[in-house]
Amino acid sequence: MYILGYLLRFGKRIEITRHAYARATNRGISRGMVEATINGGRVKRFGKNRMKFVKEYRRGKVVCVDEIEGDCIRIVTIEWKR
Repeated sequence: MYILGYLLRFGKRIEITRHAYARATNRGISRGMVEATINGGRVKRFGKNRMKFVKEYRRGKVVCVDEIEGDCIRIVTIEWKR
């Protein structure tokens, strides 16, 4: 599990899974883009315990798909949407 410093959103700690970090690296998404998406992106809720952070860039939209567990938001995958 990779924790983004002391990054908090909605009073919850943010964790990135190894899978999500590997996917972001493979897809050419930098750590700065991930942090900016979490801090300043739009939030879309779906399901009972899931949400997406979405932020637009020139290449497309970066989407961080998350699940909420107690006091933690766990990012399970990061992808581009065109």
